[in-house]
Amino acid sequence: METTEILNQFNSCYLKIQAIAQNENWLLLIADKKIEKEAATHVGDVLHYLGEVMGCLEEVVEVKFNQEAE
Repeated sequence: METTEILNQFNSCYLKIQAIAQNENWLLLIADKKIEKEAATHVGDVLHYLGEVMGCLEEVVEVKFNQEAE
């Protein structure tokens, strides 16, 4: 799998998890205390770490792109 494909996969995961985190049903589950409030924190952590990983990969993709352009 190419670096850009990996970055795209992480981005896809990020967008899917972000959609869940903003979903009304998810927010109601937390508000109604049907699941631990801590679950929202974990989802936030996942989004944070995926964002960090994507930032690292973007640097690699940029370097590779610049090398290919030269």
